[in-house]
Amino acid sequence: MAYSNPSSEAVAKLVSTPFPSQSFVNGQWIKPQAYSGSWDVINPATEEPIVRVDNAGRPEVDAAVKAARDAFENAEWSRLPGTERAKFLRAIAAKLNERKAEIAAIESYQMGKPYSESELDVGDSASCFEYFAGLADKLDSTLVKKVESPDAAFETSITREPLGVVGAIVPWNYPLLMATWKVAPALAAGCTMVLKPSEYSPLTVLELARIANEVGVPKGVFNVVVGAGASTGDILAQHPGFDKLAFTGSVPTGSKIMSYAARNIQNIALELGGKSPAIVFDDIKDLDNVVEWIMFGCFWTNGQICSATSRLLVQEKIADQFLAKLSAEVNKLKLANPHDPKFKAEKGYVGPVVSKAQYDRVLGFINGAVAEGAKVLAGGNRSPAHDKGYFIQPTVLLVKPHMTIWKQEVFGPVLSVHTFKDEADAVSQANDSEYGLGGAVFSSDDAKCKRVSRNLRVGISWINCSQPSFSSLPWGGYKKSGIGRELSEEGLEAYFESKQVVAYKDPSAPLSWYPRS
Repeated sequence: MAYSNPSSEAVAKLVSTPFPSQSFVNGQWIKPQAYSGSWDVINPATEEPIVRVDNAGRPEVDAAVKAARDAFENAEWSRLPGTERAKFLRAIAAKLNERKAEIAAIESYQMGKPYSESELDVGDSASCFEYFAGLADKLDSTLVKKVESPDAAFETSITREPLGVVGAIVPWNYPLLMATWKVAPALAAGCTMVLKPSEYSPLTVLELARIANEVGVPKGVFNVVVGAGASTGDILAQHPGFDKLAFTGSVPTGSKIMSYAARNIQNIALELGGKSPAIVFDDIKDLDNVVEWIMFGCFWTNGQICSATSRLLVQEKIADQFLAKLSAEVNKLKLANPHDPKFKAEKGYVGPVVSKAQYDRVLGFINGAVAEGAKVLAGGNRSPAHDKGYFIQPTVLLVKPHMTIWKQEVFGPVLSVHTFKDEADAVSQANDSEYGLGGAVFSSDDAKCKRVSRNLRVGISWINCSQPSFSSLPWGGYKKSGIGRELSEEGLEAYFESKQVVAYKDPSAPLSWYPRS
């Protein structure tokens, strides 16, 4: 597929092969059997099309599920030693590192995030494959666990077996990384997968499929179907051929997928939305450091991150001073096209949101908040410096807890602020949310930090920082932020089933339950 507009030339210099624009099923790139629509992947910085992609329909999803099922049940993948599967994961990691510059360029191009952030995402993806390769190396000695039987006539054990065929749907904000969080542990465990990326940002996931194929991952083990969520995604999520559904995205869509899984009695993992709090106490010693962490926690990935600490709680005593410093720093943030040569090597700027629909949604939240009485401390509008692209000024709003923007996930560069009186008030306000993904606390009092961290009803707690994530730690939330955990040993275990095995030690010995004549 050729590049479809002149603005692609900057990326074309980095990308060694054309963008794939079709689904990848059973080791082959396939066109839809029947036309079911197509769409342009748009560069959100210029509003220009990058490449046109064909919508996968039911025949393509069926073919992908069949390929994954055949690869799981009738081929060697699920029965390979973990050490052998680890070799494939390490080969994928090596290819990601080798092609980091071009894959990061594609990620920024399709999604709008700063190039420096995309480079980190590709590196994190490679590290994640390496991490799960390390766990796969250790699997073979842990798959069978002897259990002491209360009856000496029986020998008992527990075995762990690959769960089966996994259907996965990933979002547009971290296309490659969110795919990796599912693909790496699933393949390490011996599962097979059919994955659908977002229609807004499918290109790096298709590159991942290309890499998996290049390093020799057996056909059918990893399949990618492309298409809109409302069509291809719905077909995939309702398919009865999966043993597990894994989804990262919004609460409404997650709720729908959960209902499909209930209908088919399928295992499910959901990583959903968030409205994470950041609590700043008045005993902090360095306001500048905390201001930077607050900005990083909300404006990283152009504000489009499920764990964004987008609800800021500041203790009353320092609120005026802290918010004046925060607003001044936020107003200094630059908005830029990630492929503008002047910004390519820079950190700390903000790119466009991913699409026109998201642009309208974020501005709608800001305008709605102002109508409800919120005070704009920074930003609040479209970037006046850009006549094209979905650029929104990083925005800080002083709000009241009853306002919609305090309660609902915006998924854009918008920070809502409120004050608190004391520790109890801070924890109460922080936990007063239907979400429970992450939370951050900033204080110079170590005991206070640990106490607040313990009392936050969240799956991820940061102390004097916001957003660090490591493959060795579980990722997931409480309440409506989801079900299950990704990453870590816990994330690998999510792709196994356990089986009890009971063996009668002496088959020649009679049971002596029924009388014999």
